[in-house]
Amino acid sequence: MSALLYVVKLNTNSRLMKKQAFKVLAKINRLILPSFSKKGLDISKASKFQLAIVGWRAFVTINSLN
Repeated sequence: MSALLYVVKLNTNSRLMKKQAFKVLAKINRLILPSFSKKGLDISKASKFQLAIVGWRAFVTINSLN
């Protein structure tokens, strides 16, 4: 029984560390990467690089909230 509790505790700690890491990464993204919503970017006319940045920011944001 204690081994199961240990595994659950490790799993909880790793999830918390992952969430904290993504929160820090989200703050760094906010400072470094451009905000296309403020610039009024039309997604249908965006370049591949701009779409990659939008996708990356969405991935980091989703993982920092979960």
